[in-house]
Amino acid sequence: MMLLTVSSSMNSYLQFLTVLIIFVFVLAVTWFFTRWMANLQKGRTYGANIEVIETYKITANKYIQIIKTGDKYLAIGIGKDTITMLAEIPAEQIHLSDKTGDAMPDFKKIFEKAKIMDKDRKNEE
Repeated sequence: MMLLTVSSSMNSYLQFLTVLIIFVFVLAVTWFFTRWMANLQKGRTYGANIEVIETYKITANKYIQIIKTGDKYLAIGIGKDTITMLAEIPAEQIHLSDKTGDAMPDFKKIFEKAKIMDKDRKNEE
């Protein structure tokens, strides 16, 4: 009877280990496939002659984008089913941001600003 109990619990552990290994394998295959597909799509969708400079959201499904096509800058309106050219913008009127900086906001600055605003609010009361 004791041998049967040990064998049964060992069988349960082996089944659990097998399912865990299969799960990790499927997860790894999915991750590698997703990365491969993303690289494949990136190569297809980004050209050397078209670049999105800036996007501004107007409503839930309407945007204004400034794009660079060749040497021209264009403002386009993007709706749910349409894209409309709004204007051509001279290159000297475009203000490009420095993309070399850190994209994440500095938490310390945000926290200090929030503390000052909270202190001002308490002083007003």
